[in-house]
Amino acid sequence: QVQLVESGGGLVRSGGSLRLSCAASGFTFSNYGMSWYRQAPGTERELVAGITSNGAMTNYADSVKGRFTISRDNAKNTVYLQMNSLKPEDTAIYYCNGKYTWRSYWGQGTQVTVSS
Repeated sequence: QVQLVESGGGLVRSGGSLRLSCAASGFTFSNYGMSWYRQAPGTERELVAGITSNGAMTNYADSVKGRFTISRDNAKNTVYLQMNSLKPEDTAIYYCNGKYTWRSYWGQGTQVTVSS
């Protein structure tokens, strides 16, 4: 069955770094655009970064530009989010999403907490 499994979250101090991973299975990963979203308590889920199916194009929320980098390895069916210069306002649950035509799949999320 379709699975997206995030990992790499945790507790980090302000200014620190984390690398999130999302391992995909059960679908043709290389066909799917992949994205990272996040949701903080009491807020709506927001798009953080996206990458096209072949990795040629990426996009970022203004709040993370220059600090976060999304990448993918289609041979490993994995998408990554490198997060540098983390701030307390980056604290949220981070979700991986895959989209292709009308199909959209979500992972279960991984908690990122940035202390000041």
